[in-house]
Amino acid sequence: MTDFYPIQISEVQKETKDCTSITFDIPEEHKEKFLYKQGQHLTLKASINGEEVRRSYSLCSSPIENKWQVAVKRINGGVFSNYANDVLKPGDVLELMPPLGSFFVEVDPSKAKNYIVFAAGSGITPILSIIKTHLATEPNSTFKLFYLNRNAKSIIFKEEIEALRNKYFGRLEIFYFLTKEQRDIPILNGRFTADKIQELTNTLINVDDVDECFVCGPEEMIFLIRDELVNAGLSKNKIHYELFFSGLTDEDKKRAAEAIEHKFEGTEVTIIDGGKEFHFDMDDDYDNILDGALAAGADLPFACKGGVCSTCKCKIVDGAVEMKINYALEEDEVAKGLVLSCQAVPTTEKVVVDFDV
Repeated sequence: MTDFYPIQISEVQKETKDCTSITFDIPEEHKEKFLYKQGQHLTLKASINGEEVRRSYSLCSSPIENKWQVAVKRINGGVFSNYANDVLKPGDVLELMPPLGSFFVEVDPSKAKNYIVFAAGSGITPILSIIKTHLATEPNSTFKLFYLNRNAKSIIFKEEIEALRNKYFGRLEIFYFLTKEQRDIPILNGRFTADKIQELTNTLINVDDVDECFVCGPEEMIFLIRDELVNAGLSKNKIHYELFFSGLTDEDKKRAAEAIEHKFEGTEVTIIDGGKEFHFDMDDDYDNILDGALAAGADLPFACKGGVCSTCKCKIVDGAVEMKINYALEEDEVAKGLVLSCQAVPTTEKVVVDFDV
């Protein structure tokens, strides 16, 4: 059963001309359900022009603040992002699913860790939550933030980031990279490139001292940074990323087509959710378990349907599936039988999936 709760908005604030932060007033009786880890996200649901719209947004607040805040950047043609930036106001009510996501590592006050973090645009939202939490709870840890934007005016949460640098003087270094505005230091001009990451690892980043790396932004940027850091000697296990979906690549499309080719027609599917079973036969009109289940009347958790947010994560108990794409699950999760139901194409006569994971 998908649990959404009607939650009132307490504050709406313009952070830049095309980005709005929204703070929610979580009632006392729901606060335990809405406890979260730094870097997790909320799934928001609203009825816009008579259509149900769901979107996931990372929490930019920190759990130690007793605050639930997200930032929504306007996207051209974005149904929810335009609604959030133009219509929402304090006192309005949205339906929220409790926080989800695995874009974090546990805090450890006894350790002195060195973190490096990369963000582009609104990718700062989970990164900001991570920075605030670890700096406050790990008194000997440090951060280096590499933050890419178009120009100085487009930097989301710039004042808050600068305040953190002052509060934790010497423990937070910030490097702003701009694509539409010239800086005095050449390396800070333009997007991240392979050469630029190599220069950073030769000057500002000592990979031998890095304990964890977090990256949030577009797919191309994330994988470029990951690969260059690995080439420089940073263990891949130390690199954590949250991807902002920007459309399918040709490779994605090829992989998805191959998975669909292996689809078993008419698979008998059993859904386990909330301790109860739901049975249905896959319809030819749907290629993935989530869409098939929703069409058959099941009420399951989902948000992006793009293989990015992991809201629809479940475990294969019996049978087999192939995922069209997967940007949300780590290799060890897949090895344990976890899949994204929105990408899971059934390939056997019977499939049993468990959402109680």
